[in-house]
Amino acid sequence: MSVAPRSEDLLRELAPQVLGALVRRYGQFDACEDAVQEALLAAALQWPSEGVPANPRGWLVTVASRRLLDQVRSEAARRRREEAIAVATPQAELLGRPADADPAADRDDSLTLLFLCCHPSLSGPSQVALTLRAVGGLTTAQIAAAFLVPEATVAQRISRAKQGIRTSGLPFRMPDPAEHGARLQAVLQVLYLVFNEGYTAAAGADLTAPQLSDEAIRLTRNLRRMLPEDAEVAGLLALMLLIDARRAARTRPDGTLVPLAEQDRTRWDSARIAEGVALLTETLPRGRVGPYQLQAAIAAVHAEAGEVDATDWPQILGLYDLLERLAPNPVVTLNRAVALAMVRGPEAGLELLATLEDDKRTASHHRLYATRAHLLELLGEHPAAAEAYREAARRTASAPERRHLTARAAALEGDG
Repeated sequence: MSVAPRSEDLLRELAPQVLGALVRRYGQFDACEDAVQEALLAAALQWPSEGVPANPRGWLVTVASRRLLDQVRSEAARRRREEAIAVATPQAELLGRPADADPAADRDDSLTLLFLCCHPSLSGPSQVALTLRAVGGLTTAQIAAAFLVPEATVAQRISRAKQGIRTSGLPFRMPDPAEHGARLQAVLQVLYLVFNEGYTAAAGADLTAPQLSDEAIRLTRNLRRMLPEDAEVAGLLALMLLIDARRAARTRPDGTLVPLAEQDRTRWDSARIAEGVALLTETLPRGRVGPYQLQAAIAAVHAEAGEVDATDWPQILGLYDLLERLAPNPVVTLNRAVALAMVRGPEAGLELLATLEDDKRTASHHRLYATRAHLLELLGEHPAAAEAYREAARRTASAPERRHLTARAAALEGDG
């Protein structure tokens, strides 16, 4: 039996709160996470027929605690763990009260949980999988479907992450002030990675995986509520909103990719654009500007142009100049090459693009070839552009991108 959409949203919202409450109370992240998953499954089976309890969070905490106690009892080799839990919470407290009796005022540990899942000792794929499972409330099957990988692969990543937390003895607490900046950066990177995979899937038949981008936005909204004064958190949320506003215009009814310059901008989500711009307007004057704020500012310039010819490319180039000084990386250089071409001509863009040919991070990436093809097309070098488009098509794992790039090549060859 599937839980109703509204209840499913509630379960996803409550999942990190319940897990945080259990880990804070009992420790043992891996055992608590298993218990919470069982409680979520019980809710998905019972709530549609019995109704959502008056205190759904308390119901989940109590049921998960009972499941945890059952796990401990069934493992004779872990007798000491049972004693520790028995000391933390008397069995009578768990067995003798209604399942929804846990007080709703119990504090929300979602932020602490997010920092724990994004601990730098865990690998990047494990951070992403564990964050989506423990904090996002997605099932292993949902994560596997979104990333187009076998469910067993995701389960293995989650298992490794939980084992890493268990063996390293990572404490369930917010990082010390000295660690906060670096740890928050890891959290933001994971959330942005999840969003990007949802906005443009790296592989598969569909251009997007909306479930991932929506989940990244939801989690970043939660992070923003918890850290309202952090300008980079606001910048990341603004960036996601401004980019995701284009979602409806990015594909035609048949799934064909529509590049930014050709999109029907009346289909952009004006509410998301307004929210993203408002976030930037609020945070930019506060002081030091970070990479996410700069990327959001670039997205805002695009969003405020009613048509492609109205785009303020000099302003975008200036923002990319700042971004490259602040956070240099080949993706920034690649995007800056496009802005440079729009301001100073395709030759200037191609010259900058050539600096990436020896960079192992981008030398074989399809985006380098696709960008080179676009600039060659602007220059009028159609045969060379067509070949670059075809090379880009050969290198991408995304079917919509491959079709688009192949079509561009064919169109240029037809012109020739």
